[in-house]
Amino acid sequence: MGNINLRKWKVYAKKLKGELYTLYLANKHPKVPWYTKIFSICVVAYAFSPVDLVPDFIPILGYLDDLILVPLGIYFAFKMMPGDVVKECRKEAERLMNQAKPRNWITGGLIIILWMLIALWIMERLFF
Repeated sequence: MGNINLRKWKVYAKKLKGELYTLYLANKHPKVPWYTKIFSICVVAYAFSPVDLVPDFIPILGYLDDLILVPLGIYFAFKMMPGDVVKECRKEAERLMNQAKPRNWITGGLIIILWMLIALWIMERLFF
């Protein structure tokens, strides 16, 4: 039974990720009004931000805001957009999400090196 619930959550999370990607793509569309773009940017930023209105470490409520606020934000953003734009961007998001993800090992390596340098600098300040 727990396995079924986990599967449902994974499907829900993938759908939510797709909707956020659709929102991101729709944000670039010329038919979307500027105020809708600002609202959409806020929704996407909140979804990916480590800062929440209710911190995640608070039992139940910490994740509940993500499960309610983000889908509500997506819903209202799509309601403010032309329907044809949403359909077009949803298809494009689905197509792009089904493609193999390119891996940029150079960028990943540079980020790892940057974090290592920061860690070394902090250790030097603390211990030497």
